[in-house]
Amino acid sequence: MTKRTPGKGRQSTLHDATPDLFEDLFEDPSDGSATAPHPALDDIDALVALLDRWVERGWLRALDRALAVFLHREVNDGPPLLLLAAALASHQLGRGHVCLDLAQTLAAPNLALSLPPEGDDLSDPPPLPSQVLEGLELERWRAALDHPPLVADGLDDHSGNTPLVKLESLGSVRLYLRRYWQYEQDIRQQINARLAASEAASDESATPLRQALDALFPGNGPTPGPDWQKIACALAARSRFAVITGGPGTGKTTTVVKLLALLQSQQLVHTERALRIRLAAPTGKAAARLNESIAGQVGGLTLDGVTDDPESLKRQIPTEVTTLHRLLGSRPDTRHFRHHASNPLALDVLVIDEASMVDIEMMAAVLGALPPRARLILLGDKDQLASVEAGAVLGDLCQRAEGGHYTPATCAWLERVCDAPVPDDYRDTHGQPLDQAIAMLRVSHRFDAASGIGQLAQAVNAPLIGDHQSRDKQHAIRDVFRAGYADIARLALADADDPAFERLVVDGNPAGFANRGVGRHGKTGELAPPTGYRHYLDVLHHQRPNQRALVEASVDRQRKLFDGWALAVLEAHNRFQLLCALRKGPWGVEGLNLRIGQALRRHGLLNASDAELERGWYLGRPVLVTRNDYGLGLMNGDIGITLAQPHPQDPSKRVLRVAFPTADADKPIKWVLPSRLQAVGTVFAMTVHKSQGSEFTHTALLLPDAPNPILTRELVYTGITRARHWLTLVETGRGMLDEAVSREVVRVSGLESLKSPSHNRLG
Repeated sequence: MTKRTPGKGRQSTLHDATPDLFEDLFEDPSDGSATAPHPALDDIDALVALLDRWVERGWLRALDRALAVFLHREVNDGPPLLLLAAALASHQLGRGHVCLDLAQTLAAPNLALSLPPEGDDLSDPPPLPSQVLEGLELERWRAALDHPPLVADGLDDHSGNTPLVKLESLGSVRLYLRRYWQYEQDIRQQINARLAASEAASDESATPLRQALDALFPGNGPTPGPDWQKIACALAARSRFAVITGGPGTGKTTTVVKLLALLQSQQLVHTERALRIRLAAPTGKAAARLNESIAGQVGGLTLDGVTDDPESLKRQIPTEVTTLHRLLGSRPDTRHFRHHASNPLALDVLVIDEASMVDIEMMAAVLGALPPRARLILLGDKDQLASVEAGAVLGDLCQRAEGGHYTPATCAWLERVCDAPVPDDYRDTHGQPLDQAIAMLRVSHRFDAASGIGQLAQAVNAPLIGDHQSRDKQHAIRDVFRAGYADIARLALADADDPAFERLVVDGNPAGFANRGVGRHGKTGELAPPTGYRHYLDVLHHQRPNQRALVEASVDRQRKLFDGWALAVLEAHNRFQLLCALRKGPWGVEGLNLRIGQALRRHGLLNASDAELERGWYLGRPVLVTRNDYGLGLMNGDIGITLAQPHPQDPSKRVLRVAFPTADADKPIKWVLPSRLQAVGTVFAMTVHKSQGSEFTHTALLLPDAPNPILTRELVYTGITRARHWLTLVETGRGMLDEAVSREVVRVSGLESLKSPSHNRLG
């Protein structure tokens, strides 16, 4: 039996980690003596009145309250306890959970609602869930769910069509909205079917596979450990479902490009028809990054020994990346897609990058649209924040990835094809079939021992079990900052008016780094010192095509001049980004965007009134697309910069256009009228969630000044790893970093118990 590395945040939850969070925020009006059950538990009118108060306060969504009222109207004998559970189950979807776990809710009732909502002044609160549920026994609540007209048993294969589904296992009672229960069932069945259909390679097929792997991974003599990239390729090559996970810089893209070369070469040995391979990502930004990375990796592939015609094989590896919505064929005004089980995708291999961002609904849609014999390969960092929508599919699938859990048969096969033994720590006699299809890359090539960013990310991401380990983690993080790494800085702000904040966002606060960031070298030479937003605005003003060049240039030349200018501005803008946890409040996106705009105006870098900074258009405004716009070809997460071009009818005048980068070398910029952009927001400040799939040369991660359930290890880790060369950690409240890294959260779902069929032949 292998020694198991504790799962990072998968065995403890936010419910366990923050017992005092709400005691600090709200006064408990009770005197500690026994109280009568809250009337909302037994009386429907009292329940609706309570839900109304929660909705008014922002603790509950109007949608959640409406569901409870609808169920009561349709089946008027539904117990109030059942209707309360239904409202809370609906609310969990908005918080990323797939279902409501009754036992966890009773253990930490206040975490069942959005408490405290951003911007809440916390005065005169309605009854807290802890007060409402005080004294309620799990068995009584479970019994209230025994109501066949509204609730079906999820263990029954013929569970009917009730709006709610209940699942009980090992003392856990979970309540689902039916659609999300069905997503879980579909994902489980699809993955199990693919694992069951995957064949372990025979000795005959192992020899050519080993030869190709040796050519793709020639090695450099003895290494301190196994080549996990090679192992990942080997495992994925024999399965119709595979996951390759790893932190930043561990080589996920490099690995998958070599895997595609391996699969394509093995295919062409047996048939002239090449595999139909598609590459996809959840957002436009992630797709653009993968597109750029894949193109470079394919161009640099060395395929000697893999094929007699390397250039032909390279042409069979796609470099174009699309979004999942485009791949599946979004249909306006509906949740459904053009591609589904009855109209499957025309492909043999699908690779999804940044899979941690894929929610449960999208994953179910992807699996449902795949042909039965197609391969699905998921790439992603299991420790990053999960999707904003419900579900954490990659995290659920990768709960055991740290420990490997490879069976003796899998280990023997890997030794044959990879010519290296699997370390004992990753062996497990009782490994499950799913374990045999998951590979974790464990060596970062971006962050080495001299990288403070890498060391800090590792310290933040360390496993956390109990108070002792929490203190150890906090000490480890302090040690990283004390070590004097050249690429990280820590900035403490006294209040919202601290001038240090303005120095950071305008100039990047280089004084916070050793030697002001001068003289540091990267892989390609000396690195430019850390910057703030002044840099991109200087490029905007100083590199704009001059009037004389425009007058003398042809129309095509003018377009190229403006495209080149826009590319330079966009590249300069990517040199710095402020990330924060919240949307509202003094340290949230909404307030920070205005304050940063005002600071840049004071330095003469922007020319805009407060009204324009809040809700208008002005030269230099950076914007983030917040919803896919297929008409314009813009995806959620795309960033554009507002620039000025000559008016088509009067070149002496200027008109604003928003410049977005494209993957088209002939037309590298998409120019869009501001009036056509309906779902964008200013992006001087961006939430960590929105930053996923992005990298910035200098990232400033700002933590709020008060406890909030959204502050978790996953959020801090994700924010840190958005930094490419420079990181500034900004603290606005004492102890918030310790608070955040000591809190780990797992989203409630049933996928973590995914079991594969016992007859599966993968090792």
